[in-house]
Amino acid sequence: MEFLDIPLFDDDFFKMMFRFTINISFLSIIIRGLYFKSSERKDYLFTYYMIAIIVFFLCFTLKKYELDIGMALGLFAIFGIIRYRTDAIPIKEMTYLFVVIGVSVINSLANQKMSYAEITAGNILIVAAIYIMERLWRVNNEESKTILYEKIENVKPQNHQLLKADLEERTGLLINKIQIDAIDFLKDTAEITILFTRNK
Repeated sequence: MEFLDIPLFDDDFFKMMFRFTINISFLSIIIRGLYFKSSERKDYLFTYYMIAIIVFFLCFTLKKYELDIGMALGLFAIFGIIRYRTDAIPIKEMTYLFVVIGVSVINSLANQKMSYAEITAGNILIVAAIYIMERLWRVNNEESKTILYEKIENVKPQNHQLLKADLEERTGLLINKIQIDAIDFLKDTAEITILFTRNK
Protein backbone atom coordinates (compact mmCIF):
# COMPACT_ATOMS: atom_id res chain seq x y z
CA MET A 1 0.00 0.00 0.00
CA GLU A 2 1.17 3.51 -0.81
CA PHE A 3 0.26 7.02 0.20
CA LEU A 4 1.34 9.88 -2.06
CA ASP A 5 3.58 7.43 -3.97
CA ILE A 6 5.41 6.45 -0.77
CA PRO A 7 5.00 2.89 0.56
CA LEU A 8 3.45 2.71 4.02
CA PHE A 9 5.64 -0.27 5.01
CA ASP A 10 8.43 -2.43 3.66
CA ASP A 11 10.69 -5.18 4.97
CA ASP A 12 13.56 -2.76 5.61
CA PHE A 13 11.71 -1.61 8.73
CA PHE A 14 12.66 -4.81 10.58
CA LYS A 15 16.26 -4.52 9.38
CA MET A 16 16.39 -0.90 10.56
CA MET A 17 15.00 -1.68 14.01
CA PHE A 18 17.28 -4.69 14.50
CA ARG A 19 20.36 -2.69 13.55
CA PHE A 20 19.23 0.19 15.71
CA THR A 21 18.94 -2.18 18.67
CA ILE A 22 22.49 -3.41 18.06
CA ASN A 23 23.72 0.16 17.66
CA ILE A 24 22.09 1.61 20.78
CA SER A 25 23.12 -1.42 22.87
CA PHE A 26 26.83 -1.08 22.05
CA LEU A 27 26.67 2.71 22.29
CA SER A 28 25.21 2.40 25.79
CA ILE A 29 28.13 0.18 26.78
CA ILE A 30 30.57 2.75 25.37
CA ILE A 31 28.84 5.90 26.63
CA ARG A 32 27.33 4.83 29.96
CA GLY A 33 29.55 1.89 30.86
CA LEU A 34 32.97 3.20 29.80
CA TYR A 35 32.95 6.95 29.15
CA PHE A 36 30.68 8.10 31.99
CA LYS A 37 32.28 5.88 34.62
CA SER A 38 35.73 7.23 33.77
CA SER A 39 34.86 10.92 33.34
CA GLU A 40 31.61 11.32 35.34
CA ARG A 41 30.56 14.12 32.97
CA LYS A 42 26.82 14.18 32.39
CA ASP A 43 26.98 17.18 30.04
CA TYR A 44 28.14 15.03 27.10
CA LEU A 45 25.70 12.13 27.54
CA PHE A 46 22.84 13.88 25.75
CA THR A 47 25.17 15.02 22.95
CA TYR A 48 26.66 11.57 22.33
CA TYR A 49 23.35 9.75 22.31
CA MET A 50 21.55 12.26 20.08
CA ILE A 51 24.38 12.60 17.55
CA ALA A 52 24.71 8.81 17.37
CA ILE A 53 20.97 8.31 16.85
CA ILE A 54 20.69 11.05 14.22
CA VAL A 55 23.76 9.80 12.34
CA PHE A 56 22.40 6.23 12.38
CA PHE A 57 18.99 7.12 10.93
CA LEU A 58 20.44 9.64 8.49
CA CYS A 59 22.92 7.10 7.13
CA PHE A 60 20.32 4.33 7.02
CA THR A 61 17.91 6.61 5.13
CA LEU A 62 20.56 7.73 2.64
CA LYS A 63 21.62 4.12 2.17
CA LYS A 64 18.26 3.52 0.48
CA TYR A 65 19.64 5.65 -2.36
CA GLU A 66 22.57 3.20 -2.70
CA LEU A 67 25.39 5.62 -1.98
CA ASP A 68 28.78 4.63 -3.34
CA ILE A 69 31.73 4.34 -0.98
CA GLY A 70 33.03 7.82 -1.89
CA MET A 71 29.75 9.45 -0.94
CA ALA A 72 29.55 7.47 2.28
CA LEU A 73 33.09 8.50 3.29
CA GLY A 74 32.30 12.10 2.39
CA LEU A 75 29.25 12.03 4.63
CA PHE A 76 31.31 10.51 7.43
CA ALA A 77 33.95 13.23 7.00
CA ILE A 78 31.32 15.97 7.30
CA PHE A 79 30.12 14.63 10.63
CA GLY A 80 33.67 13.86 11.73
CA ILE A 81 34.64 17.55 11.73
CA ILE A 82 31.71 18.68 13.88
CA ARG A 83 32.75 21.12 16.59
CA TYR A 84 30.91 23.51 18.85
CA ARG A 85 31.81 27.19 18.55
CA THR A 86 30.72 28.08 22.08
CA ASP A 87 32.97 25.59 23.88
CA ALA A 88 36.25 23.90 23.05
CA ILE A 89 35.77 20.13 23.29
CA PRO A 90 38.54 18.35 25.23
CA ILE A 91 40.49 15.77 23.24
CA LYS A 92 39.04 12.82 25.15
CA GLU A 93 35.45 13.97 24.59
CA MET A 94 36.22 14.64 20.90
CA THR A 95 37.59 11.09 20.61
CA TYR A 96 34.42 9.63 22.09
CA LEU A 97 32.39 11.79 19.70
CA PHE A 98 34.37 10.29 16.82
CA VAL A 99 33.75 6.79 18.23
CA VAL A 100 29.97 7.16 18.55
CA ILE A 101 29.73 8.61 15.03
CA GLY A 102 31.89 5.81 13.65
CA VAL A 103 29.92 3.06 15.37
CA SER A 104 26.64 4.50 14.12
CA VAL A 105 27.94 4.76 10.55
CA ILE A 106 29.25 1.17 10.62
CA ASN A 107 25.98 -0.22 11.95
CA SER A 108 23.81 1.72 9.52
CA LEU A 109 25.78 1.50 6.25
CA ALA A 110 26.79 -2.19 6.37
CA ASN A 111 25.33 -3.98 3.34
CA GLN A 112 24.56 -7.57 2.34
CA LYS A 113 28.28 -8.30 1.90
CA MET A 114 28.75 -7.94 5.65
CA SER A 115 27.12 -10.47 7.96
CA TYR A 116 25.58 -9.67 11.34
CA ALA A 117 28.36 -11.71 12.91
CA GLU A 118 30.94 -9.34 11.38
CA ILE A 119 28.97 -6.26 12.46
CA THR A 120 28.67 -7.60 16.02
CA ALA A 121 32.35 -8.59 16.11
CA GLY A 122 33.34 -5.09 14.96
CA ASN A 123 31.27 -3.50 17.73
CA ILE A 124 32.69 -5.89 20.33
CA LEU A 125 36.27 -5.14 19.25
CA ILE A 126 35.67 -1.38 19.50
CA VAL A 127 34.21 -1.78 23.00
CA ALA A 128 37.09 -4.06 24.00
CA ALA A 129 39.70 -1.57 22.74
CA ILE A 130 38.09 1.27 24.73
CA TYR A 131 37.81 -0.93 27.84
CA ILE A 132 41.50 -1.89 27.66
CA MET A 133 42.62 1.73 27.18
CA GLU A 134 40.29 3.19 29.84
CA ARG A 135 40.26 0.55 32.57
CA LEU A 136 43.36 -1.62 32.16
CA TRP A 137 45.99 0.73 30.71
CA ARG A 138 44.30 3.90 32.04
CA VAL A 139 45.64 5.88 29.08
CA ASN A 140 43.17 8.72 29.56
CA ASN A 141 43.31 8.77 33.35
CA GLU A 142 45.46 11.92 33.49
CA GLU A 143 43.61 15.23 33.36
CA SER A 144 44.63 18.88 33.38
CA LYS A 145 43.36 22.00 35.12
CA THR A 146 44.41 25.65 35.00
CA ILE A 147 44.71 27.46 38.34
CA LEU A 148 45.28 31.11 39.30
CA TYR A 149 47.80 30.88 42.14
CA GLU A 150 48.58 33.75 44.57
CA LYS A 151 51.58 32.48 46.58
CA ILE A 152 54.09 33.86 44.12
CA GLU A 153 57.14 32.89 46.21
CA ASN A 154 56.34 29.18 45.70
CA VAL A 155 56.66 29.56 41.93
CA LYS A 156 60.46 29.70 42.22
CA PRO A 157 62.22 26.51 40.97
CA GLN A 158 63.76 25.85 44.39
CA ASN A 159 60.27 25.86 45.97
CA HIS A 160 58.80 23.31 43.58
CA GLN A 161 58.04 20.76 46.31
CA LEU A 162 56.36 23.43 48.43
CA LEU A 163 54.24 24.46 45.43
CA LYS A 164 53.24 20.86 44.70
CA ALA A 165 52.40 20.12 48.34
CA ASP A 166 50.33 23.31 48.64
CA LEU A 167 48.39 22.62 45.44
CA GLU A 168 47.71 19.00 46.42
CA GLU A 169 46.49 20.09 49.86
CA ARG A 170 44.18 22.75 48.38
CA THR A 171 42.80 20.69 45.50
CA GLY A 172 42.88 17.22 47.03
CA LEU A 173 44.38 15.92 43.78
CA LEU A 174 47.40 13.70 43.12
CA ILE A 175 49.49 16.03 40.94
CA ASN A 176 51.90 14.50 38.43
CA LYS A 177 53.26 17.63 36.77
CA ILE A 178 53.11 21.41 37.25
CA GLN A 179 53.54 23.90 34.42
CA ILE A 180 53.92 27.67 35.00
CA ASP A 181 52.06 29.37 32.14
CA ALA A 182 52.29 33.05 33.13
CA ILE A 183 53.37 35.24 36.05
CA ASP A 184 51.84 38.62 36.91
CA PHE A 185 54.22 40.45 39.26
CA LEU A 186 51.88 43.43 39.55
CA LYS A 187 49.12 41.27 41.07
CA ASP A 188 51.50 38.69 42.58
CA THR A 189 49.69 35.83 40.86
CA ALA A 190 50.68 33.02 38.54
CA GLU A 191 48.68 31.01 36.03
CA ILE A 192 49.51 27.35 36.57
CA THR A 193 48.45 24.21 34.70
CA ILE A 194 48.48 21.00 36.71
CA LEU A 195 48.37 17.46 35.36
CA PHE A 196 46.77 15.09 37.85
CA THR A 197 45.42 11.58 38.25
CA ARG A 198 41.82 11.49 39.37
CA ASN A 199 41.14 8.77 41.93
CA LYS A 200 38.36 6.34 40.84
